[in-house]
Amino acid sequence: MTATMSGTSHPASETGLPPVGRRASMPNGFRAGGLAAGIKASGRPDLALVATTDGPAAVAAVFTPNAFVAAPVRRSRANLATTSGDPRGGFGWAQAIVSTSGCANAATGTAGDEDQERVERLVAGALGVDGTHVLHLSTGIIGTRLPLDRVAAGLQALVPQLTSADAGFDAAADALRTTDSAAKVASTIVGLPGPHGTGGGSNVSITVSGIAKGVGMIHPNMATMLSVILTDAAVEPDVMWGLLRPAAARTWNQLSVDGDTSTNDTVFVLASGATPSAPVTAGSPSAIALGGAIEAVARDLARQQAADGEGATILITAAVRGARDDPDARAVARAVVSSSLVKAAAHGKDPNWGRIAGAAGNATVASQAVLEAAGLGSDAATARAGQPATLDPDRLRISIAGHLVFDGARGGPLDFDRVAARAAMDAPELVIELDLGLDDGTGEAFGCDLTEAYVIENSEYTT
Repeated sequence: MTATMSGTSHPASETGLPPVGRRASMPNGFRAGGLAAGIKASGRPDLALVATTDGPAAVAAVFTPNAFVAAPVRRSRANLATTSGDPRGGFGWAQAIVSTSGCANAATGTAGDEDQERVERLVAGALGVDGTHVLHLSTGIIGTRLPLDRVAAGLQALVPQLTSADAGFDAAADALRTTDSAAKVASTIVGLPGPHGTGGGSNVSITVSGIAKGVGMIHPNMATMLSVILTDAAVEPDVMWGLLRPAAARTWNQLSVDGDTSTNDTVFVLASGATPSAPVTAGSPSAIALGGAIEAVARDLARQQAADGEGATILITAAVRGARDDPDARAVARAVVSSSLVKAAAHGKDPNWGRIAGAAGNATVASQAVLEAAGLGSDAATARAGQPATLDPDRLRISIAGHLVFDGARGGPLDFDRVAARAAMDAPELVIELDLGLDDGTGEAFGCDLTEAYVIENSEYTT
């Protein structure tokens, strides 16, 4: 697998987001850790815990829309609804996140729900917090039961090891992994007004730092992915939910590895408020800055996930401009990275622009929920959801790895140097650019090539 998991992000297009470093910087107000509890047969780390150091943190979350939703997702939604009073279960308060890797606890019926409640009681007892302040993550094989005795013993060993040092967040990132070849981490710093507000003092530095796992069973509308983003900003849960949802719509909902979505997908953002700053209010410059930092971390984690896709050798980025609007642009980008034919061509270093054009021509706009999360009004989202993206072949331009291969305004196919294009495709990242020539809508999506190794890995996943 091509190594793209260290250093700093290399954006394929100008995003206007703050720079991100690939490190797990622990924000103030949290401690974390991870270890091997014996859930995985491999003996690799499989139990992670993130906890606050001083009372509840504000939480925002997004979850899988899969109808076969797993027990940890149901439990987390219920706890967030209890602590916020909002029945949607998208935001609230929490003091801990527990993650088990190697067992998804999905499709396990009432027994699985009881197992997850037992995990909650174990965490709450070990940390001395209320059970409704515990959030849950699980990943692994669907249809298997959690080994509660091992989870209990693991928690007993893990809680004394929790640390506010960066190493604790790194350990949690490692314990999230299943088939990931490397842990995914990303952090950035944003300046927000100090506790006396914009008129009374200078800015303070706020950390936004995230970890994630997931390299297979990944497709828009979330994926087999888990992510935890932490910040020491002071922000109310509902305000943070308003920042997370559009960020997820533009990043994780633009990520595809293999066309399958999962039962366990979850992103949590927790804000401790531990660094003294003016509270972040909805629509304020501070909210815009914090939202940009959350999106920057989410985007970089999504790129790492695509680059590390099961069996993958390259990251594919589709960058679209000139669309009727941003939802159309995101739809086209998503269609390109999701195409098995495009993914196979990328693996073979074949500049087959026809597959890209065909995928773009099949693009459909996202679901109503995703459109609303991205900022579209309810009526417009209802009207647009699932509709074909607007595309005019006579205005379309396609570039592969910097080589212009199709220009509708010049008759379509262009005479280009295929040998040079193939050579340019032999790189850690393949950038496919499409200019729809219609308006100023932009969007991007991330995927990876389709390889023989993906088929082999997933043909023997449980055996």
